Amino acid sequence: MKARIAVLVSGGGTNLQAILDAAARGEIPDGEVTLVISDRPGAYALERAKKAGVPGKEINRKACGGPAGFEEQLIAALEENRTDVIVLAGFLSILSENFTGRYPKRIINVHPSLIPSFCGAGFYGLKVHEAALNRGVRVTGATVHFVNEIPDGGEIIAQKAVEIRDGDTPEILQRRVMEQAEWVILPQSVEKVCKAIIAERI
Repeated sequence: MKARIAVLVSGGGTNLQAILDAAARGEIPDGEVTLVISDRPGAYALERAKKAGVPGKEINRKACGGPAGFEEQLIAALEENRTDVIVLAGFLSILSENFTGRYPKRIINVHPSLIPSFCGAGFYGLKVHEAALNRGVRVTGATVHFVNEIPDGGEIIAQKAVEIRDGDTPEILQRRVMEQAEWVILPQSVEKVCKAIIAERI
């Protein structure tokens, strides 16, 4: 018996790949990725899902007539999949309280900073790393947290620090944070949450 994982993506899917690779290595024994959903047409993440033999689905946010219609379709797909855990992996759509309230302690997100630094509305992608470099901090990192109605406001599951080096650009720092932190703690956190769900059922 494994927890069923749906991964929500918007772009290239590098964090999805980290989860798929960890699962292939046997590092997520209590979970299985059973669905990948993209909110953007043509997201390369869906190609990654296909290569891994995982069903992929596109729910085009713009074609749904607004956030409510989008979330309705999203919920329908998740329910049909009998989803236990929802992982936001570079997913750029903000989810409403109506949505997050349906899945308490079931939605997890990875954010490329040490929350509470450089997080919340407007902080995503390279903007986070630009802010860290502009502020002159010497250490940054990544955080995996549960998702609630406040952007980056849910309970923290795991954090990992990454050193900032002289000469770093936002792009160089982004890559190092991914390799040294995001791709390490995201699969670990997915397993931790799946394990807790399975334990509840026994």
